[in-house]
Amino acid sequence: MIDYQNYLNDKIKQVKPSGIRKFFDIAVEMDNVISLSIGEPDFKTPWHIRHAGIRSLEKGQTWYTPNKGFIELRKEISNYYKRRFNVEYNPDTDVLVTVGGSEAIDLVFRTLVNEGDEVLIPEPAFVCYRPLTYMAGGKPVVIETKAKNNFKLTKEELEEAITPNTKILVLPYPNNPTGAIMEREDLEAIRETIIKNDLLVISDEIYGELTYGNRNHVSIAELDGMKERTVVVSGFSKAYAMTGWRLGYALGPCDIIGQITKLHQYGIMSSPTTAQYAAIEALKNGDKDVSDMRSDYDMRRRLIVGKLNEIGLTCFEPLGAFYTFPCIESTGLTSDEFATRLVREKRVAVVPGTAFGESGEGFVRISYAQSLKNIKKALKRIEEFVEEVKNESKG
Repeated sequence: MIDYQNYLNDKIKQVKPSGIRKFFDIAVEMDNVISLSIGEPDFKTPWHIRHAGIRSLEKGQTWYTPNKGFIELRKEISNYYKRRFNVEYNPDTDVLVTVGGSEAIDLVFRTLVNEGDEVLIPEPAFVCYRPLTYMAGGKPVVIETKAKNNFKLTKEELEEAITPNTKILVLPYPNNPTGAIMEREDLEAIRETIIKNDLLVISDEIYGELTYGNRNHVSIAELDGMKERTVVVSGFSKAYAMTGWRLGYALGPCDIIGQITKLHQYGIMSSPTTAQYAAIEALKNGDKDVSDMRSDYDMRRRLIVGKLNEIGLTCFEPLGAFYTFPCIESTGLTSDEFATRLVREKRVAVVPGTAFGESGEGFVRISYAQSLKNIKKALKRIEEFVEEVKNESKG
């Protein structure tokens, strides 16, 4: 009998599986479950974007692309950041097309993090930042953001976390799981601290187009002195409902993008050809699609936040992404208990806040990337569940 533990990478063995997938997998095995656990748009990819991919196949355009991606796509990505955020990137040197935003994040961490480097991670946050830091040899340093600050990173929290070994700040806004955003004044408040301490920033802007309340997303790369010390990672999955196309990108200083490209060359080589043709069409003619989907999400957002507060699950107003992050402490249950019982007793799947860091205890993530019909059904079941739990405590 071979003991495979002796052959496995020690760092990989230490990494825990994603807490998000745990509840998704439970829901898949049960009948009549409404899943509000996965961050995937319920919209289909707009037809004209799908058609561009289909047309490329009909033309037999199935060959490898350049390592960095088609130059036409890189130009469109550059044009997009110029017209939306007034930040200019050279498509020849500053842009890399990746297999989803996830690959872009992984490559950036592996390129920038040396053994012992400290990486600041505001949490609650998406599940990948801590393990990727650890696997690259760095030390994740968590900054616990607070509900009282709408889960924004404050200047005081940032300054308190910095040490002589701090090298990188992760900016995960709009935020998954909380739906928090950083507005221009919030970013300006931390800009001086970043520059003064000579930090690099990894800005995960995958939800940038999903910002609500008459606000537009602000990229920290827009601010004076920040473009040269920021690597932006983003993609097409959320805004264009293109999750299965697996296409993302990284933008940044050419010296950094050049090194990231080497990892991409050896590990992936190039991103999917068909998806790149579809993405070109998305950037050229997809603004209205994004606007229409954002309006629909906004309607769901307002409905779900209002109802959760009515039920007694206190929920601050999330102004980005497609998640709410209600506090469930009033039920007396832990986050894991709440999520486990809710899916088993009421067939509604949500994610415990602790899947996104210890500071997520007392909260759950509820995705509204679901049909309005299912959201209303789920809210009714959640209301029944909360009432039943409160009656238990009285009894």
